[in-house]
Amino acid sequence: MTVKLPILFIVLTVVIDAMGIGLIIPVMPQLLLEVLPTATLGQAAIWGGIMAMLFSLMQFLFGPMLGSLSDQYGRKPVLLITLVIMALGYLIMALAGGIWLLLVGRIIGGISSATQSTAAAYIADVSKPEEKSGNFGLVSAGFGIGFVLGPLLGGALVEFGTRAPFYAAGLLALANALFGALVLNESLTASARRAFKWRHANPLSAFRYIGQFKDLTPLLRVSFCFYVGIAVYPAVWVYFATERFDWSPGLIGLSLAVFGGSTFVVQAVLIRLAARYLGDIKTVKLGLMIQIPTLAMIALVDSGALLLALTPLAALGSIGTPALQAIMSRAVDAESQGALQGVLASLNAFATMLALLGMTQVFAYFSGSGAIIYLPGAPFLMSALLMAIGLGLFGRLHLSTKS
Repeated sequence: MTVKLPILFIVLTVVIDAMGIGLIIPVMPQLLLEVLPTATLGQAAIWGGIMAMLFSLMQFLFGPMLGSLSDQYGRKPVLLITLVIMALGYLIMALAGGIWLLLVGRIIGGISSATQSTAAAYIADVSKPEEKSGNFGLVSAGFGIGFVLGPLLGGALVEFGTRAPFYAAGLLALANALFGALVLNESLTASARRAFKWRHANPLSAFRYIGQFKDLTPLLRVSFCFYVGIAVYPAVWVYFATERFDWSPGLIGLSLAVFGGSTFVVQAVLIRLAARYLGDIKTVKLGLMIQIPTLAMIALVDSGALLLALTPLAALGSIGTPALQAIMSRAVDAESQGALQGVLASLNAFATMLALLGMTQVFAYFSGSGAIIYLPGAPFLMSALLMAIGLGLFGRLHLSTKS
Protein backbone atom coordinates (compact mmCIF):
# COMPACT_ATOMS: atom_id res chain seq x y z
CA MET A 1 0.00 0.00 0.00
CA THR A 2 2.92 2.32 0.71
CA VAL A 3 3.91 2.06 -2.95
CA LYS A 4 0.46 1.87 -4.57
CA LEU A 5 -0.93 5.12 -3.19
CA PRO A 6 2.10 7.22 -4.20
CA ILE A 7 2.00 5.67 -7.67
CA LEU A 8 -1.67 6.66 -7.82
CA PHE A 9 -0.57 10.24 -7.11
CA ILE A 10 2.07 10.04 -9.86
CA VAL A 11 -0.52 8.83 -12.37
CA LEU A 12 -2.98 11.51 -11.21
CA THR A 13 -0.24 14.12 -11.58
CA VAL A 14 0.21 13.13 -15.20
CA VAL A 15 -3.57 12.94 -15.70
CA ILE A 16 -4.04 16.47 -14.36
CA ASP A 17 -1.03 17.74 -16.29
CA ALA A 18 -2.56 16.36 -19.50
CA MET A 19 -6.01 17.66 -18.54
CA GLY A 20 -4.53 21.12 -18.06
CA ILE A 21 -3.05 20.98 -21.56
CA GLY A 22 -6.14 19.41 -23.08
CA LEU A 23 -8.49 21.90 -21.43
CA ILE A 24 -6.99 24.83 -23.30
CA ILE A 25 -6.30 23.22 -26.70
CA PRO A 26 -9.86 23.50 -28.07
CA VAL A 27 -10.08 27.18 -27.12
CA MET A 28 -6.67 28.36 -28.34
CA PRO A 29 -7.70 29.38 -31.88
CA GLN A 30 -10.61 31.44 -30.52
CA LEU A 31 -8.51 32.95 -27.73
CA LEU A 32 -5.71 33.99 -30.07
CA LEU A 33 -8.15 35.55 -32.52
CA GLU A 34 -9.75 37.33 -29.53
CA VAL A 35 -6.48 38.98 -28.42
CA LEU A 36 -5.32 39.42 -32.04
CA PRO A 37 -8.52 40.71 -33.72
CA THR A 38 -6.87 41.52 -37.07
CA ALA A 39 -5.06 38.17 -37.43
CA THR A 40 -5.99 35.38 -39.85
CA LEU A 41 -6.18 31.77 -38.67
CA GLY A 42 -2.79 31.08 -40.24
CA GLN A 43 -1.25 34.03 -38.35
CA ALA A 44 -2.92 32.83 -35.14
CA ALA A 45 -1.35 29.41 -35.73
CA ILE A 46 2.09 31.06 -35.91
CA TRP A 47 1.48 32.87 -32.60
CA GLY A 48 0.27 29.59 -31.15
CA GLY A 49 3.51 28.03 -32.32
CA ILE A 50 5.52 30.83 -30.69
CA MET A 51 3.68 30.30 -27.40
CA ALA A 52 4.30 26.57 -27.53
CA MET A 53 7.93 27.19 -28.53
CA LEU A 54 8.49 29.38 -25.46
CA PHE A 55 6.87 26.68 -23.33
CA SER A 56 9.28 24.12 -24.81
CA LEU A 57 12.27 26.47 -24.47
CA MET A 58 11.64 26.70 -20.73
CA GLN A 59 11.41 22.90 -20.58
CA PHE A 60 14.72 22.68 -22.42
CA LEU A 61 16.44 25.15 -20.10
CA PHE A 62 14.96 24.01 -16.78
CA GLY A 63 14.38 20.27 -17.34
CA PRO A 64 17.96 19.18 -16.53
CA MET A 65 18.12 21.59 -13.56
CA LEU A 66 14.96 20.27 -11.97
CA GLY A 67 15.95 16.68 -12.74
CA SER A 68 19.29 17.21 -10.99
CA LEU A 69 17.58 18.96 -8.08
CA SER A 70 15.31 15.94 -7.66
CA ASP A 71 18.42 13.70 -7.61
CA GLN A 72 19.66 15.62 -4.57
CA TYR A 73 16.55 16.80 -2.70
CA GLY A 74 14.10 14.08 -3.76
CA ARG A 75 11.16 13.78 -6.14
CA LYS A 76 8.41 14.95 -3.77
CA PRO A 77 9.43 18.60 -3.23
CA VAL A 78 10.10 19.13 -6.93
CA LEU A 79 6.73 17.68 -7.89
CA LEU A 80 4.76 19.73 -5.36
CA ILE A 81 6.50 23.04 -6.04
CA THR A 82 6.15 22.72 -9.81
CA LEU A 83 2.41 21.99 -9.47
CA VAL A 84 1.92 25.24 -7.53
CA ILE A 85 3.94 27.20 -10.11
CA MET A 86 1.88 25.58 -12.87
CA ALA A 87 -1.32 26.87 -11.25
CA LEU A 88 0.15 30.39 -11.23
CA GLY A 89 0.88 30.18 -14.96
CA TYR A 90 -2.70 29.21 -15.75
CA LEU A 91 -4.05 32.04 -13.59
CA ILE A 92 -1.96 34.58 -15.51
CA MET A 93 -3.29 33.24 -18.81
CA ALA A 94 -6.86 33.42 -17.50
CA LEU A 95 -6.40 37.11 -16.68
CA ALA A 96 -4.39 38.05 -19.78
CA GLY A 97 -5.86 40.81 -21.91
CA GLY A 98 -3.20 40.70 -24.62
CA ILE A 99 -0.74 38.42 -26.36
CA TRP A 100 2.25 39.39 -24.21
CA LEU A 101 0.70 38.31 -20.92
CA LEU A 102 -0.37 35.07 -22.57
CA LEU A 103 3.28 34.53 -23.48
CA VAL A 104 4.34 35.16 -19.85
CA GLY A 105 1.83 32.56 -18.68
CA ARG A 106 3.21 29.96 -21.08
CA ILE A 107 6.78 30.73 -20.00
CA ILE A 108 5.83 30.05 -16.36
CA GLY A 109 3.98 26.93 -17.46
CA GLY A 110 7.08 25.68 -19.27
CA ILE A 111 9.27 26.20 -16.21
CA SER A 112 6.82 24.21 -14.09
CA SER A 113 6.40 21.38 -16.57
CA ALA A 114 9.02 19.20 -14.87
CA THR A 115 6.14 17.21 -13.39
CA GLN A 116 6.30 14.59 -16.14
CA SER A 117 10.07 14.05 -16.04
CA THR A 118 10.13 13.94 -12.24
CA ALA A 119 7.15 11.58 -12.26
CA ALA A 120 9.07 9.32 -14.65
CA ALA A 121 12.09 9.44 -12.34
CA TYR A 122 9.84 8.39 -9.44
CA ILE A 123 8.56 5.43 -11.46
CA ALA A 124 12.16 4.48 -12.33
CA ASP A 125 13.04 4.58 -8.60
CA VAL A 126 10.31 2.14 -7.55
CA SER A 127 10.30 -0.22 -10.57
CA LYS A 128 12.26 -3.41 -11.11
CA PRO A 129 14.14 -3.50 -14.45
CA GLU A 130 11.64 -5.88 -16.03
CA GLU A 131 8.72 -3.71 -14.88
CA LYS A 132 9.92 -0.41 -16.30
CA SER A 133 8.31 -0.47 -19.74
CA GLY A 134 4.96 -1.47 -18.25
CA ASN A 135 5.14 1.17 -15.51
CA PHE A 136 6.27 3.87 -17.91
CA GLY A 137 3.28 2.80 -19.98
CA LEU A 138 1.06 3.34 -16.93
CA VAL A 139 2.30 6.93 -16.70
CA SER A 140 1.66 7.40 -20.42
CA ALA A 141 -1.81 5.90 -19.91
CA GLY A 142 -2.43 8.60 -17.32
CA PHE A 143 -1.56 11.14 -19.97
CA GLY A 144 -4.08 9.46 -22.25
CA ILE A 145 -6.81 9.65 -19.59
CA GLY A 146 -6.08 13.33 -19.15
CA PHE A 147 -6.39 13.86 -22.87
CA VAL A 148 -9.78 12.17 -22.82
CA LEU A 149 -11.11 14.29 -19.98
CA GLY A 150 -9.30 17.56 -20.70
CA PRO A 151 -10.52 18.36 -24.22
CA LEU A 152 -14.05 17.24 -23.42
CA LEU A 153 -14.14 19.46 -20.35
CA GLY A 154 -12.42 22.29 -22.22
CA GLY A 155 -14.91 22.10 -25.06
CA ALA A 156 -17.74 22.30 -22.50
CA LEU A 157 -16.18 25.09 -20.43
CA VAL A 158 -15.67 27.33 -23.47
CA GLU A 159 -19.42 27.88 -23.34
CA PHE A 160 -18.71 29.96 -20.20
CA GLY A 161 -16.03 32.01 -21.96
CA THR A 162 -12.57 31.54 -23.40
CA ARG A 163 -10.93 32.04 -19.97
CA ALA A 164 -12.90 29.39 -18.06
CA PRO A 165 -10.62 26.46 -19.07
CA PHE A 166 -7.57 28.27 -17.64
CA TYR A 167 -9.19 28.74 -14.25
CA ALA A 168 -10.16 25.06 -14.26
CA ALA A 169 -6.62 23.95 -15.16
CA GLY A 170 -5.14 26.04 -12.32
CA LEU A 171 -7.57 24.61 -9.77
CA LEU A 172 -6.74 21.06 -10.88
CA ALA A 173 -3.01 21.68 -10.40
CA LEU A 174 -3.54 23.11 -6.89
CA ALA A 175 -5.84 20.24 -5.90
CA ASN A 176 -3.27 17.67 -6.97
CA ALA A 177 -0.48 19.47 -5.09
CA LEU A 178 -2.57 19.19 -1.93
CA PHE A 179 -3.22 15.50 -2.58
CA GLY A 180 0.50 14.87 -3.12
CA ALA A 181 1.44 16.66 0.08
CA LEU A 182 -0.83 14.24 1.95
CA VAL A 183 -0.01 10.89 0.33
CA LEU A 184 3.31 10.98 -1.54
CA ASN A 185 6.24 9.08 -0.06
CA GLU A 186 9.75 10.02 -1.11
CA SER A 187 11.13 7.38 -3.50
CA LEU A 188 14.78 8.42 -3.56
CA THR A 189 16.80 6.91 -0.73
CA ALA A 190 19.62 8.84 0.94
CA SER A 191 22.23 6.46 -0.48
CA ALA A 192 21.00 7.01 -4.06
CA ARG A 193 21.13 10.81 -3.95
CA ARG A 194 23.58 12.76 -6.06
CA ALA A 195 24.86 16.22 -5.15
CA PHE A 196 23.48 19.03 -7.30
CA LYS A 197 26.08 20.57 -9.58
CA TRP A 198 25.46 23.56 -11.80
CA ARG A 199 27.28 21.92 -14.69
CA HIS A 200 24.65 19.16 -14.65
CA ALA A 201 21.92 21.83 -14.69
CA ASN A 202 23.18 23.22 -18.00
CA PRO A 203 21.34 21.39 -20.80
CA LEU A 204 24.46 20.87 -22.91
CA SER A 205 26.52 19.67 -19.93
CA ALA A 206 23.68 17.40 -18.88
CA PHE A 207 23.71 15.82 -22.34
CA ARG A 208 27.46 15.26 -22.07
CA TYR A 209 27.06 13.68 -18.63
CA ILE A 210 24.32 11.31 -19.78
CA GLY A 211 26.23 10.57 -23.00
CA GLN A 212 28.92 8.75 -21.01
CA PHE A 213 26.58 5.79 -20.58
CA LYS A 214 26.99 3.08 -23.22
CA ASP A 215 24.46 3.02 -26.10
CA LEU A 216 22.62 6.09 -24.83
CA THR A 217 23.72 8.67 -27.42
CA PRO A 218 22.39 6.75 -30.47
CA LEU A 219 19.16 6.07 -28.58
CA LEU A 220 18.81 9.79 -27.92
CA ARG A 221 19.10 10.40 -31.67
CA VAL A 222 16.22 8.00 -32.28
CA SER A 223 14.22 9.74 -29.54
CA PHE A 224 14.91 13.10 -31.16
CA CYS A 225 13.46 11.97 -34.50
CA PHE A 226 10.40 10.58 -32.73
CA TYR A 227 9.89 13.68 -30.58
CA VAL A 228 10.09 16.06 -33.55
CA GLY A 229 7.76 13.87 -35.57
CA ILE A 230 5.14 13.42 -32.85
CA ALA A 231 5.12 17.16 -32.10
CA VAL A 232 3.07 17.69 -35.26
CA TYR A 233 -0.05 16.90 -33.22
CA PRO A 234 0.24 19.70 -30.63
CA ALA A 235 1.74 22.02 -33.24
CA VAL A 236 -0.91 22.00 -35.95
CA TRP A 237 -3.70 19.49 -35.24
CA VAL A 238 -6.19 22.13 -34.07
CA TYR A 239 -5.37 24.48 -36.94
CA PHE A 240 -5.32 21.65 -39.51
CA ALA A 241 -8.74 20.36 -38.43
CA THR A 242 -10.16 23.89 -38.41
CA GLU A 243 -8.72 24.82 -41.81
CA ARG A 244 -9.34 21.55 -43.64
CA PHE A 245 -12.70 20.49 -42.18
CA ASP A 246 -13.97 23.58 -40.30
CA TRP A 247 -14.22 21.65 -37.02
CA SER A 248 -15.73 23.42 -34.00
CA PRO A 249 -13.96 23.51 -30.59
CA GLY A 250 -16.33 20.79 -29.40
CA LEU A 251 -15.47 18.49 -32.30
CA ILE A 252 -11.76 19.18 -31.85
CA GLY A 253 -12.19 18.27 -28.20
CA LEU A 254 -13.90 15.03 -29.24
CA SER A 255 -11.04 14.12 -31.58
CA LEU A 256 -8.51 14.70 -28.81
CA ALA A 257 -10.64 12.64 -26.45
CA VAL A 258 -10.68 9.75 -28.96
CA PHE A 259 -6.91 10.04 -29.25
CA GLY A 260 -6.50 10.13 -25.48
CA GLY A 261 -8.83 7.17 -24.91
CA SER A 262 -6.98 5.14 -27.50
CA THR A 263 -3.66 6.13 -25.93
CA PHE A 264 -4.92 4.90 -22.56
CA VAL A 265 -5.73 1.46 -23.99
CA VAL A 266 -2.36 1.28 -25.74
CA GLN A 267 -0.29 2.40 -22.75
CA ALA A 268 -2.22 0.67 -19.95
CA VAL A 269 -2.81 -2.66 -21.69
CA LEU A 270 -1.09 -3.19 -25.03
CA ILE A 271 2.39 -2.02 -24.00
CA ARG A 272 2.59 -4.72 -21.29
CA LEU A 273 1.55 -7.40 -23.77
CA ALA A 274 3.99 -6.12 -26.39
CA ALA A 275 6.87 -5.96 -23.87
CA ARG A 276 6.10 -9.50 -22.72
CA TYR A 277 5.73 -11.16 -26.13
CA LEU A 278 7.82 -8.96 -28.43
CA GLY A 279 10.37 -7.39 -26.11
CA ASP A 280 11.22 -3.70 -25.94
CA ILE A 281 13.36 -3.60 -29.08
CA LYS A 282 10.69 -5.03 -31.40
CA THR A 283 8.04 -2.90 -29.71
CA VAL A 284 9.98 0.29 -30.55
CA LYS A 285 10.24 -0.81 -34.19
CA LEU A 286 6.53 -1.65 -34.29
CA GLY A 287 5.56 1.79 -33.00
CA LEU A 288 7.66 3.57 -35.61
CA MET A 289 6.33 1.35 -38.43
CA ILE A 290 2.76 2.22 -37.43
CA GLN A 291 3.47 5.95 -37.24
CA ILE A 292 4.89 6.30 -40.75
CA PRO A 293 1.84 5.29 -42.84
CA THR A 294 -0.61 6.79 -40.34
CA LEU A 295 0.96 10.25 -40.56
CA ALA A 296 1.01 10.03 -44.36
CA MET A 297 -2.69 9.12 -44.46
CA ILE A 298 -3.60 11.99 -42.12
CA ALA A 299 -1.74 14.39 -44.40
CA LEU A 300 -3.76 13.36 -47.45
CA VAL A 301 -7.17 12.58 -45.94
CA ASP A 302 -10.14 14.36 -47.54
CA SER A 303 -12.86 13.38 -45.06
CA GLY A 304 -13.34 14.63 -41.52
CA ALA A 305 -14.93 11.31 -40.54
CA LEU A 306 -11.90 9.42 -41.88
CA LEU A 307 -9.56 11.76 -39.99
CA LEU A 308 -11.43 10.98 -36.77
CA ALA A 309 -11.22 7.26 -37.58
CA LEU A 310 -7.43 7.51 -37.98
CA THR A 311 -6.86 8.94 -34.50
CA PRO A 312 -6.85 5.52 -32.73
CA LEU A 313 -4.23 4.30 -35.21
CA ALA A 314 -2.12 7.37 -34.46
CA ALA A 315 -2.38 6.51 -30.76
CA LEU A 316 -1.34 2.91 -31.45
CA GLY A 317 1.93 4.24 -32.86
CA SER A 318 2.81 5.50 -29.39
CA ILE A 319 3.31 1.92 -28.20
CA GLY A 320 7.05 2.22 -28.78
CA THR A 321 7.59 5.25 -26.53
CA PRO A 322 7.60 3.53 -23.09
CA ALA A 323 9.71 0.69 -24.50
CA LEU A 324 12.33 3.16 -25.75
CA GLN A 325 12.23 4.98 -22.41
CA ALA A 326 12.69 1.67 -20.55
CA ILE A 327 15.71 0.74 -22.69
CA MET A 328 17.34 4.07 -21.85
CA SER A 329 16.42 3.90 -18.15
CA ARG A 330 18.11 0.51 -17.81
CA ALA A 331 21.26 1.96 -19.37
CA VAL A 332 21.95 4.35 -16.44
CA ASP A 333 22.53 3.85 -12.71
CA ALA A 334 20.08 4.64 -9.90
CA GLU A 335 21.84 7.91 -9.01
CA SER A 336 21.30 9.28 -12.53
CA GLN A 337 17.62 8.49 -13.17
CA GLY A 338 16.55 12.07 -12.47
CA ALA A 339 19.30 13.43 -14.70
CA LEU A 340 18.25 11.07 -17.51
CA GLN A 341 14.58 12.04 -17.25
CA GLY A 342 15.57 15.71 -17.19
CA VAL A 343 17.65 15.22 -20.34
CA LEU A 344 14.76 13.41 -22.04
CA ALA A 345 12.43 16.25 -21.09
CA SER A 346 14.97 18.74 -22.42
CA LEU A 347 15.44 16.76 -25.65
CA ASN A 348 11.68 16.52 -26.09
CA ALA A 349 11.38 20.26 -25.51
CA PHE A 350 14.13 21.11 -28.01
CA ALA A 351 12.61 18.80 -30.62
CA THR A 352 9.20 20.33 -29.99
CA MET A 353 10.60 23.85 -30.44
CA LEU A 354 11.99 22.92 -33.84
CA ALA A 355 8.73 21.26 -34.82
CA LEU A 356 6.59 24.16 -33.67
CA LEU A 357 8.67 26.73 -35.49
CA GLY A 358 8.93 24.68 -38.66
CA MET A 359 5.56 22.96 -38.88
CA THR A 360 3.42 25.99 -38.10
CA GLN A 361 5.27 27.88 -40.83
CA VAL A 362 4.75 24.97 -43.25
CA PHE A 363 1.06 24.86 -42.32
CA ALA A 364 0.70 28.62 -42.77
CA TYR A 365 2.31 28.44 -46.22
CA PHE A 366 0.47 25.40 -47.57
CA SER A 367 -2.90 26.62 -46.27
CA GLY A 368 -2.41 30.11 -47.71
CA SER A 369 -3.49 31.52 -51.06
CA GLY A 370 0.08 31.84 -52.34
CA ALA A 371 1.00 28.16 -51.91
CA ILE A 372 2.20 26.12 -54.89
CA ILE A 373 -0.36 23.51 -53.87
CA TYR A 374 -3.08 23.63 -51.23
CA LEU A 375 -1.94 20.99 -48.71
CA PRO A 376 -2.62 21.87 -45.06
CA GLY A 377 -1.50 18.34 -44.11
CA ALA A 378 2.07 18.94 -45.35
CA PRO A 379 3.49 18.98 -41.76
CA PHE A 380 2.25 15.40 -41.28
CA LEU A 381 4.22 14.29 -44.33
CA MET A 382 7.32 15.87 -42.78
CA SER A 383 6.66 13.91 -39.59
CA ALA A 384 6.29 10.64 -41.50
CA LEU A 385 9.73 11.23 -43.03
CA LEU A 386 11.27 11.88 -39.61
CA MET A 387 9.74 8.66 -38.23
CA ALA A 388 11.26 6.77 -41.17
CA ILE A 389 14.68 8.26 -40.35
CA GLY A 390 14.24 7.25 -36.70
CA LEU A 391 13.35 3.70 -37.73
CA GLY A 392 16.45 3.52 -39.90
CA LEU A 393 18.69 4.76 -37.08
CA PHE A 394 17.19 2.33 -34.58
CA GLY A 395 17.54 -0.58 -36.99
CA ARG A 396 21.30 0.06 -37.22
CA LEU A 397 21.83 -0.26 -33.47
CA HIS A 398 23.17 -3.50 -32.00
CA LEU A 399 21.26 -3.72 -28.73
CA SER A 400 21.19 -6.62 -26.34
CA THR A 401 17.76 -8.17 -25.87
CA LYS A 402 18.25 -7.30 -22.18
CA SER A 403 18.62 -3.61 -23.02
